Parts: sequence; structure tokens; C-alpha cells
Amino acid sequence: MAHIQLGNQTISATELPHLLAEYQLLSQFQRELIVNKAIAPIELTPQEKANSIEQFCQQNKLTTQSAIKAALQQQCITEVQFEAIATRELRVEKFKIANWGNKLESLFLQYKPQLDKVVYSLLRIQDAEIAQELYFRIKAGEQSFADCALEYSLGQEAQTGGLLGPVPISQPHPDIAQKLSISQPGQLWTPIKLENWYVIIRFEKLVAAQLDDTTRTMLRNHLFEQWLAEQLQRSPISLNTNDNSLLPSASTPVLVTQ
Repeated sequence: MAHIQLGNQTISATELPHLLAEYQLLSQFQRELIVNKAIAPIELTPQEKANSIEQFCQQNKLTTQSAIKAALQQQCITEVQFEAIATRELRVEKFKIANWGNKLESLFLQYKPQLDKVVYSLLRIQDAEIAQELYFRIKAGEQSFADCALEYSLGQEAQTGGLLGPVPISQPHPDIAQKLSISQPGQLWTPIKLENWYVIIRFEKLVAAQLDDTTRTMLRNHLFEQWLAEQLQRSPISLNTNDNSLLPSASTPVLVTQ
């Protein structure tokens, strides 16, 4: 019967699924099996394969053949399995592009309001009268927002003269985000009370999201995770003492690297 030898400890094939469950690794194991099955048809060119292996070796400091051989022995995997592990990330990316590469434009338009970023100035103090006085000074041009923030603001924003961003518009406090969402550049708002603070905000500018490489990658990852969550729900995992189908095979290697 197949088993794993860890020093003096022997773990049998029938024990392994229960240990995975005990260590809360079954869900991760399930995820990896689903992903491996999905990317199985993905093919790489010889150059893509060579580049992926080289990059993987560099990242994991496997710079010599002896180091690679030692890693194979330590992890109990074959050269074929090592190649599968080293090229896995690229095959996953190609799977994402093949399935969702032509859907990014419409998804971008759908999520663009959430992807846009804002730059704004913020000043917060605990005295309502002082907040009102500072608001009028800034509005009248008697003192700059930055100077007021440096002198009076009690938050970390004082270090930047009150200037914050670019940040996603969903990041600030919801009441602040609501003001920013309807602001024009340069718009100064009267002090608003947030918990124990009186806050003055000024909208500086909108940094509109672009469908660049970074955004495309983020959207592909979002769609991939949605798909994977659906697959996990459709394939619930369970333990069967008389069924060894949960055990890994040569086609589903896992390499643990430092």
C-alpha cells in the first residue's frame, strides 16, 4: 500500500485525506485539482516553456543542476512534475486569456466607477468652532489648505499638508466618498461631523481608470476567481474511507519552495 515516510513516521494512503482535513488543507487541495484539470489542455511553445522554467528556477534559487536535483529528491517529484510546476503559472495565465480575454472591455465599463481614483485634501480636528474658522480661511484664500492641515490637522494627513491619493473612491469613509463622488475639482466642503472629528475636505482631481495591462490583469484575475468559486461549489469535497480518489497522482504535483 502506498504511504508517505516522514522520518520515523509512516502515513498510510488511508490516513492522508483525514490529515488534510484536520490541517484544513482539503479546500486548497480541491482548488489545485480543479485548476490543474482546467489548464491541462493549455499548450506552451518550446520557448515559453524554457523561459518559464528558467524564471521559476531563478525565483526559487535553483541556479544549478545539483540544486534542482536536490529539490526533486526533497519534494519526491519527477522531472516531468517539476516542469509542470514551473510552467503552471504561465499556463494559468493563458487559460485566463483564452476564456476571458475578449470580455474585458465590457467588464471594464461595468466596474470603471469603482476603479477610478481620486486625489483630495482632508483636515480633521475635534473642535467645531475651529473647523468652521479654518473652513472660512481656506475659502477666502487667507490661508492655504496645506498650511491649515500642517498646523491644525490631528491625523497623519497633516504630514502631507492634508493631501491624500490617488486612492479608490471607495477607500475613504462612506460620507467622505459620497461628497467626493459628486464634487468638481477644487470644490471645498463645509465641515462635516464624523464620529469624534470635524472634517474639512476638498476635491482635487479625478484619476480616471484606464484599460491598461495592470487593469486587464486585475479583471482577468477577478473573472478567474469568480469561475473558480463556482467550480468549487459544483464539486463539493467529501471523505470516503474506502475511496482513495482524493489522493494526489503524478499529474497533480505540488512543490513546496522556500
